[in-house]
Order: sequence, then C-alpha cells, then structure tokens
Amino acid sequence: MSFLTSLNEGTQLIIQIIIVILCLFFGAKKGGMALGLLGGVALFIFAFGFKIAPDKPAIEVMLTILAVVSASATLQASGGLEAMLQIAEKILRKNPRFISILAPLVTCTLTVLCGTGHVVYTVLPIIYDISIKNNIRPERPMAASSISAQLGILASPVSVAVVTLTSLLLASKSHLAGFDGYIDLLKITIPATYIGVLIVGIYSMFRGKSLEKDKAFQERLKDPDFKAHLYGDTKESSLVGKKLAKRQWAAMWIFLGAIVIVAILGYFKELRPVFEVHGKAESMSMVNIIQIFMLLAGTCILMFTKTDANKISQNAVFKSGMIALVAIFGISWMANTMFSVHLDMMKDVLGGVIISHPWTYAIMLFVISYFINSQAAALVAFVPVALGIGVHPGLIVAFAPACYAYYILPIYPSDIAAIQFDRSGTTHIGRFVINHSFIIPGLIGVISACIFGYLIAAGAGYVQL
Repeated sequence: MSFLTSLNEGTQLIIQIIIVILCLFFGAKKGGMALGLLGGVALFIFAFGFKIAPDKPAIEVMLTILAVVSASATLQASGGLEAMLQIAEKILRKNPRFISILAPLVTCTLTVLCGTGHVVYTVLPIIYDISIKNNIRPERPMAASSISAQLGILASPVSVAVVTLTSLLLASKSHLAGFDGYIDLLKITIPATYIGVLIVGIYSMFRGKSLEKDKAFQERLKDPDFKAHLYGDTKESSLVGKKLAKRQWAAMWIFLGAIVIVAILGYFKELRPVFEVHGKAESMSMVNIIQIFMLLAGTCILMFTKTDANKISQNAVFKSGMIALVAIFGISWMANTMFSVHLDMMKDVLGGVIISHPWTYAIMLFVISYFINSQAAALVAFVPVALGIGVHPGLIVAFAPACYAYYILPIYPSDIAAIQFDRSGTTHIGRFVINHSFIIPGLIGVISACIFGYLIAAGAGYVQL
C-alpha cells in the first residue's frame, strides 16, 4: 500500500474522504454500534496505508456522555421518567384542540430535561389517542412531535450534543469573545429551538386534509374492523389517574435539581471551585461540573429511591447512550485523524467560501449529519475541521441546529415509531420514500431554528448581520 503515500495531497484527501463516506454510509445502514466500529476500518487504512499517525479521540466528550447517560438511565430505572410523562399527558389531555402545537412543545421539553429524544416513544401513543378521539388528523401532531423531540437535543443542558459543542468551542484556539461556554451556548440554542418548534407546530395545525374531508380515510372508515382498530383502547398506555410511588417523584426532583444546579454554576462562574493550575487560578470547567453532578444525581437517586442498580444498564436510555458513545469514539477518532493532516489545504479550499458565504457552513454540517445519523457525532466530525480552516466560532454557535438532518429518509427509530403508533395511516412514507410525513416539518424546524439562532447570536455580538 506504499503507493498511497506517493500520491499528491489533494488525491490522498479525496481518497480518504471517500473512505470516510463509505464507512459512514455502511455504518448508518447497519445501524446500532456499526457506525462507531467502522471507524476502525478507516483508521486502519489511514495508519497502515497512508502512514498517518492516529489523532486523539474525544475523550472528554466521551466521559461526559458516560456520566449523562448513567444519570438518565438511573432516572428511567427508578420510574422518575414516568412522573415527567404523567405531567406531560395531563397538559395534552386538557387542551386537545391545540394538540398540534402543544405536543411538539411537550416532546421537545422532555428531551431538554432528559437529554435524549428517545423519551418520545412513551408519549406518541398518548398523542395519537388524543388526536383521533378529537377528530384531528394524527399526522399533524405525530410527525411534528417526533421532529421536535430531536430538535430539543440542542437545547438540553444535559444532552451529548450540547456538551460536545461546548467542549469543542472551549478547547479551540479561536476563542469567541464574550463566550464562556455552556450557558452562553444555551442562551442561543434554547430560544432558537423553541421558536423552530413553535413554527413547526403552527404549520402542522393546517397540514394535510382534515379527517372528515379525507375521502380515502372516510372510505376505510366504513370497514368495521378498521374502525375498531382505529379507536382501539389505549388506556393501558395512559398515565393519567395512575398513582405513582413517592420514590418516583423523588427521583424526578433529584434529577431536575441536578440540572438546575448545573445551570446555576454555569451562569455564575464565581460559584465554581477555583484551583491553582501551573501557577494560575482557574475555575472548574463546565465539562467537569456536568460530569460530577450527573454522577452525583445518579447516586442520590440510587440511595434515596432504593432503585435496583442492575436495572440501569438494561433500559433503553442506557443502551442508546452506549451506542452513541461508541459512535462518537469511532467517528471522532476517524475524522480527527484524517483532517488533522490536511487542515492547511482545506483552509485554502473551503475557508474562503465559508467566510464569504457563512450559510455554507450550515449546509456542510447538515449534509454530514444526514450521513452520520447523530447530532453529537456530526458536531465531533465537522466542528474541529471548521474551526481549523478558519470558520468563525460565532457561526458555529448560530448554526448549531443544522446538525439535525437524519429525518431526510424516515429511518430514525422515533420516526418509524410515529408511523407505527398512528393506526389511521396518516403518518406515512410516500411512494417515492422522500415524500414522507417528517420531511417538511423537519426542514421548517431546522431552517427556522438556524435563522433565529443567527439573529440571536448577532444580538449577543457573536456574529455580524
């Protein structure tokens, strides 16, 4: 394979990019941990074929993921997540007319609180039940809710993506004036995300034909079996009226309390411990703050709610988090290794384009996210490169929502779940696959969140209009 090293740098980079894209493509197709494992294939070729020294994987990010996932999984194992969902269901059932707006806001908020969009699965049957029994086209809130749950990741204080982006920006040599990390990022992403979700909800209120005007639906309704299936009993999935144990409420408040403390320490830097490092006084980093308080939250839940520790590693939150951890490991190591040796050339080729047309950064991040199927992994793969080639950190903050593109093809678990839970068939995959129920809400949400993210970032002085 020595002939590879004899090629000029441009040809080597093209070959390496093709290798990375193939690994991402087959990894996303296989699903699960394959995305991270296939990073090893690229690393093998880079090291043994191109003689490129492996760069460092994103250890800080990976450890933070581990801490956050451990706390969130403990919350689910304790039953504390059910307490959150019961509150959410009460809100939705009291306001059925506005389900298309309220449901996306609720699923987004659950993601913000828990740090993962996988909480949407439990809410989807409830959203369907409220919609169909109030003669509202289920596609409207169902598709919007799935999309909004994923949009909420960039607004969550305990999400992997937010922690990842904060770490990357703070570790960068290109420091953003007035930006101190964690809370400053959330000041941009939280309002931008919620504005995007609200716009998605408003659009969804009017999308598609009303059930009474949908001739195909009305024709199917004549079938008594279909009608019985359509309005089937969903009481089993309802949490309203169910008496939850005190320990479940205690677990919820412990988890939320930890998030509040993390936010306070992020906002008031003077409250953080100060250490002497190489003769200089430095406050504890927010990365360490998050790691410590997430582990502490998990410990407190275990101690005060008598949760079975063996159940933590068996639930959906833990399993999905570990898959994300492996994906970040393989993808970040692969991407950092490839781009580290080509930064100067990429700066010459791409730097001028992005500086002249800032929106092109958002498009590049969007495309990478489509291939990777993970917001955090997309940020890990592209943000260091963007910073290395001279992209202004303010743009990276402003266009953070652009890292969500895996709704383009309806293969993500939450989208598939929304289709399955909608027994009316209105939430669907179209004849041409790309024309499915999630594509327009997804584009509206991401584009509007990016636009408002840019405007809010401009107001904060991070970018210029």
